[in-house]
Amino acid sequence: MNDKITESKNSKSSSLDTMSITEIVELINEEDSKISRVIKEIIPQISSLIENIVKNMQNDGRIIYVGAGTSGRLGVLDASECPPTFSANPNKVQGIIAGGKEALINSIEGAEDNLLTAKSDFKKFKINKFDNIIGITTSGNTPYVIKFLELAYQAGADTSIITSNDIKKPIYINHIIKILVGPEILTGSTRMKAGTATKMVLNMISTTTMVKLNKVFKNYMVDLKINNQKLELRAIKIIKDLTELDFEDSFNLLKKSNYKVKNAILMNLKNITYQKSCQILRKFNGNLRDAVNYKD
Repeated sequence: MNDKITESKNSKSSSLDTMSITEIVELINEEDSKISRVIKEIIPQISSLIENIVKNMQNDGRIIYVGAGTSGRLGVLDASECPPTFSANPNKVQGIIAGGKEALINSIEGAEDNLLTAKSDFKKFKINKFDNIIGITTSGNTPYVIKFLELAYQAGADTSIITSNDIKKPIYINHIIKILVGPEILTGSTRMKAGTATKMVLNMISTTTMVKLNKVFKNYMVDLKINNQKLELRAIKIIKDLTELDFEDSFNLLKKSNYKVKNAILMNLKNITYQKSCQILRKFNGNLRDAVNYKD
């Protein structure tokens, strides 16, 4: 007998197949509206996890998401957004999905149950005590994820599990995040409400961590990596907003700063050279607020 919340029937959708399009959409929206309230209740657990992550990453640790299926894809998605948004080293925030890259677009039969693959994938990462291994498993017992977490715990890493079921905290887990959003309107389809809730929590983890690692000034992504026209325009706008220069002068300043927004802002606000801005930012570990307030 399967008594998992995520496999339970949602009484509100027992006639899903007879509902109109509008009724279905309204019901999905109604169920999704519960997510933020559920997450609000577990903010202390999420905050505690992030505090540990920040401390470990300040000691050259990593965030490594591990999952299968939708959960794995969400981890890879969150990790992949950190380099362009925060200029994070791609090795510092990674996503591992059971079945490898092919599993990002195709369902790989048996991938989530393959313990041998979990062991071999684990060996590739040389996990250490400063690494944060976050297992994403809606069910709470995906074999691939559980094996990876067990091995990570044995290696001394900080281990976490994100689940949508009310499971007991295993001995090999340091942090447990239970996002109990209830049964899906399509029974067992955890790509829906549970998936949305998971993505929201991952957003909290990665964004808050990067803020605390000095990747943000005020509410601007001043460490963004400019690799396309959209991000170049965003960088110019950030400089324009924070310095009150016009578009052309902001663009020229960006070029003088070697396309580094932090440096550009500091160069303008303190009337210094690019080289000097680099020295000051190094002194304050990239904290632009402290760098701006620094009196040489």
